[in-house]
Amino acid sequence: MATRDDVSDDVSTLQDRQERRDSDRDRLLRAYVRTGVATLIVLAAICAACIVMVPAGQADVITRFGKPVRVLTQPGLAWKWPAPFESAIPVDLRLRTTSTGLQDVGLRDGLRVLVQAYAAWQVPDDPQQLLQFLRSVRNQPDEAARQLRSFVNAALHITSSNFGLSDVVNIDPTKVRLNDFEQQLRGQVAARMRQVYGIDVRQVGIERMTLPDETLAATVARMKAERETVAAAVTAEGLQKAAGIRADADRDARVVVAQAREKAAGIQADAEQAAATIYANAYRRDPSLYTTLRSLDTIDQLVGRNTSLILRTDAAPFRVLVDGPGALGALTPSAASTDKPARAHVHAGAADRAAAAPKATQAAKRPSRLADRVAPQP
Repeated sequence: MATRDDVSDDVSTLQDRQERRDSDRDRLLRAYVRTGVATLIVLAAICAACIVMVPAGQADVITRFGKPVRVLTQPGLAWKWPAPFESAIPVDLRLRTTSTGLQDVGLRDGLRVLVQAYAAWQVPDDPQQLLQFLRSVRNQPDEAARQLRSFVNAALHITSSNFGLSDVVNIDPTKVRLNDFEQQLRGQVAARMRQVYGIDVRQVGIERMTLPDETLAATVARMKAERETVAAAVTAEGLQKAAGIRADADRDARVVVAQAREKAAGIQADAEQAAATIYANAYRRDPSLYTTLRSLDTIDQLVGRNTSLILRTDAAPFRVLVDGPGALGALTPSAASTDKPARAHVHAGAADRAAAAPKATQAAKRPSRLADRVAPQP
C-alpha cells in the first residue's frame, strides 16, 4: 500500500511537469511572437525598400546594379527591387534660373555695352533627356547652371554683333528690338544645351543693360542730335504755318483796303458832286459872295506859314483883300484894263493878315463868314 508520502511525491511530480509544460508553451509562444514580429519587420523593410514614391516636380531613375533601366515621371507610388538590386535616383524637374554677370560686348556699330542676361531652364520629363542629364552632369544642377552661363556668355558676344545701339537703346519704343535680341540669344543656346546636357532652356532674356562712359557719351550725343532734328522739323513746320497765316492776313488786308478805298472813292465822288451842286446853287443866289469865298479858299490853299508872294493887287483873287467883295462884282473888264498896275507885297505873316482882316470885315456883306475866312493864321 502506498503511503501518504508517496502520494505527495507523485502530486509534486505532476505539478512540476505541468509547470514545465506551461513554461515550455510560454517560451514557444514568445518565440513565435518574436519570429512573427521580426518577420513583419523584415517584410515591412522589404516593402519599404521596394516602394518608390514619386512627388510632383520630380522624376526617379531606377538603376539595376548602376545601370538605368526605368524612368518614373508620373507622381505616385511605384515598385522596384530592393537594394542592392535596384536603386532610385531622384531628379528635380522644377524650373530653375541662373544669371550671368555683366559682360562687355561689342555692337554692330563698334560701340560697347555692358549686358547681364538670365536664363530659365529645367530638366524635361523625357526619359532620354533625363538619362542625358545624368550622364553629362551626374545629376548636379549647379554644374548644369555653370555650363549654361558659359554658353550664354559666348552667345551674347555673337548675338550683339548683329544689333546696333539704336536697336537696344532708343527713345522710340517701336525701334527697340530687344525681343529679337532675346530670341536669337535663346536660339543659339537652347539647341546646344538640349543636345549636350539634356536640359530645356525655356527663356533667355536681358536682365540688365548699362553703358560704359564712352558709349554713354555717344548715346547722349545721338539722342541730342535726334532731338535737334525733331526741333528743326517742328520749327520749320511752325515757320511754314506762320508764313501761310501772314500771307492770308496780307491778302485779307489788301482786300479790305481795296474795298475801303473803293468805298472812300465813292463817298468822295458823291461829296464832290454834292459840293458842286452846293457851289452852283450858291453862285446862282449870290455870285459876289461865291466869288469871294472861292477866292479865299484859293488863297488858303496857296499861302501857308512864312510864305511871301509879290502879286498884283488889282488881280483876282487878291483884289478882294483891298477892295472887299463888292469891288469884284462892280469891276468890269474895261475898268480892270484902265487901272494902273500896282504891286503890293503880301506877307502871310501874322502882322499883314491882322492888317488885312479889318478891311475885309468892313467890306463884307456877311461879316461873320468873311471874318472866319480872312482871319490871320496862328
